[in-house]
Amino acid sequence: MPGNRALLIVDVQAGFVNDKTRHIVPSVEALQSRYDHVYATRFINAEDSPYRKWINWHRLGAGSPEIELAFAARPDTVVLDKHTYSSVDEQLLAELRRRDIDEVHICGIDTDVCVTQSAVDLFEAGVRPVVLAAACASHAGPEFHEYALRILRRLIGEAQIDDPQ
Repeated sequence: MPGNRALLIVDVQAGFVNDKTRHIVPSVEALQSRYDHVYATRFINAEDSPYRKWINWHRLGAGSPEIELAFAARPDTVVLDKHTYSSVDEQLLAELRRRDIDEVHICGIDTDVCVTQSAVDLFEAGVRPVVLAAACASHAGPEFHEYALRILRRLIGEAQIDDPQ
């Protein structure tokens, strides 16, 4: 794969893997070999987070086994910890610029939350996001995954959704 593309694996963590998401883990592992650059994010729910304060969601705290990656990351994977829905921050954007990466393929959990937010943020930063639909899922269920893909088609365009269906 050309050096101007990278793979971003969003929040494929023990705490997000359930009966509705488990099926993507082997696909995520296999995708890594197709890219020169692989980034994986781990969501960590900070003690003072809005998730705890406003929606009473306390899972995936620092030090919890829930934050561990649920797939075998290849040795050169850059693992980025995050405390927000989006995987896109100045650290990631600087890394992409440094490597002259202008297209990021995205897979992971949850299509309807962190994958969508990350794809839109990359789009707005001028980096082409390509959502690999078959390697994404929502731990809330397939209907949320499908809703998110519909919204993403509107937000970032049909050409940025790689959906084999």
